[in-house]
Amino acid sequence: MRRAGDGLILTTGALMLALTVGDIATGGGVAAWASEHLASQAQAIGGVLGTLGQYGWPLLLIPLVAGLAGRFLTLPTILAGGLRRAIGLIDSLNLSLGGAARWFALGLVIATATVVIQRYVFGYASTKLAESVIYMHALLFLLASASTLLSDGHVRVDIFYSKMSERGKAWVDLIGTYLALIPTSALILWASTGYMNSTWRILERSREADGLPLVFALKTAIPLFAILMILQGLSMAARAALTIAGQEAPPTPANASAGEM
Repeated sequence: MRRAGDGLILTTGALMLALTVGDIATGGGVAAWASEHLASQAQAIGGVLGTLGQYGWPLLLIPLVAGLAGRFLTLPTILAGGLRRAIGLIDSLNLSLGGAARWFALGLVIATATVVIQRYVFGYASTKLAESVIYMHALLFLLASASTLLSDGHVRVDIFYSKMSERGKAWVDLIGTYLALIPTSALILWASTGYMNSTWRILERSREADGLPLVFALKTAIPLFAILMILQGLSMAARAALTIAGQEAPPTPANASAGEM
């Protein structure tokens, strides 16, 4: 049975295999192109994304405004429909990434067992394989956190929430998203942006000569994690706004637990 993210992980694997084959066939041509052009291309893309974030952040306030207005007014059909579409898009994105990330759990088990057998049975150590354990561990948690939030899988110290009405829960979700989730994620994004820029500028690789040359890609998962959490918080706030306004909110996808940690 295929789950969300299976297609993404297969596509990513096929792309990596194609790049590896292409690099071998061209005598290192792909690696040479990446060394020469990848940093500048990434800088250009980062500039565009930064501009979009700079001018597009007010859009994050739409669910908050809709929730406050919906308490007293009937939400326009176009606004309610837009919130539902945004919820569907964000949930689908995070479900796909979370579903793909769950395969890192299997990879962790296999890689760790292989490292142990190599070291203690054959007296051999592979730096790349050992470092892959770190990569998979980090990506598993960073990429699956948003889908775990969608499935309500994060730790919750619940004293009053479970006893509230649906509208009361919606108010808690709406206020909590804008007072805690989005500000914290935005702080992580802001703090990690310069960190990511510096690592992409030099295409940072492992300090070990035979290690993985993708440290810059791994560190990119930190701001990506923050963006995914902000988006999922936006989805949560949009659901809450519709509930507060007395309108039907899209249910949590039935397969949301596929990406749950």
